[in-house]
Amino acid sequence: MRVTIAEVAKRARVSKTTVSRVLNNKGDVDAATAIRVREVIAATGYTPSAGAVGLARGRTQTVGMLVPGLTWPWMGDVLQGVADVLEARGYGLLLHTVNRGEQSLTQFQRHVSANAFDGLLLVEPPDTLSYITSLHEQGLPVVMIDDRGHHPGFPSVATSNDKGAADAAAHLRAIGRTRLAMVTGPAAFGCTRDRTSGFLGAAGDAFDPALAVEGDFTRGGGQAAIEELLARGVPFDGVFAHNDLMAVGVLDGLRAAGRAVPADVAVIGFDDISVAEHTQPALTTVRQPSREMGEAAATMLLAHLAGETPPTRPLVVPTSLVIRDSAPAS
Repeated sequence: MRVTIAEVAKRARVSKTTVSRVLNNKGDVDAATAIRVREVIAATGYTPSAGAVGLARGRTQTVGMLVPGLTWPWMGDVLQGVADVLEARGYGLLLHTVNRGEQSLTQFQRHVSANAFDGLLLVEPPDTLSYITSLHEQGLPVVMIDDRGHHPGFPSVATSNDKGAADAAAHLRAIGRTRLAMVTGPAAFGCTRDRTSGFLGAAGDAFDPALAVEGDFTRGGGQAAIEELLARGVPFDGVFAHNDLMAVGVLDGLRAAGRAVPADVAVIGFDDISVAEHTQPALTTVRQPSREMGEAAATMLLAHLAGETPPTRPLVVPTSLVIRDSAPAS
């Protein structure tokens, strides 16, 4: 049975008006009472209607952030960019992951119900987009840091996945590589489609469809993919992997097979995570501007909270090619 505002008021030993004032972050409720009401809201899982909350935002000086987890290689840079902007503007950050699945999401929903933050930054965890969309439609300001190319129905910051992949293909061709292979990300991801499209458009007849393998964005997946390509017996002299972890796995597999990089095969990754400059040889890669994306998303959300109309199209922060020893300039 749905918890009502009357039940919250009864458990917190206050009036329904006081609960409403806490939900709307009114400053005329003493701190101890407000804390008690929020604890009851969190404990009961009470979800207020838009009318009960009054859609009053921008008063907690806190921004929520929901991410899949903190182990993704570029997540630290995104968080640093977000934190730099929020701290400079006097905002706190309430960070949520979904490491514990439904339990984590339930905790996040309780904070939403308790009106614990003014707006939400999102690196979309699996299977949450419809829920976040409903929150946005109910009045919660949301900005997505859109690494996967979903382009949802609310403001987002993206990067130039297609242009970055096209730059990788153009560089491989410019250094004389004529048989190009590709290790893609999972087909369901928008960034995989964008990177594939960009690479194919610039590779032209240097790419053979027999030299494409789907990976899983892990180092082990990259090594398995290059082993599969080698087993097919189709010659290649250049490889583009859709992220750096898979590119490191490609280097592992080529080394194990006795193929020299870059003499026999040039390799390019995508992301420019910290390990890229420390591989043997150092990895040429497409730099995804993760920190700048975090900064741009936080800036966009704070502008929205200040009353500015958010953009209707994704804000694209461009990639750049970082040339190192795995595919050096000729």
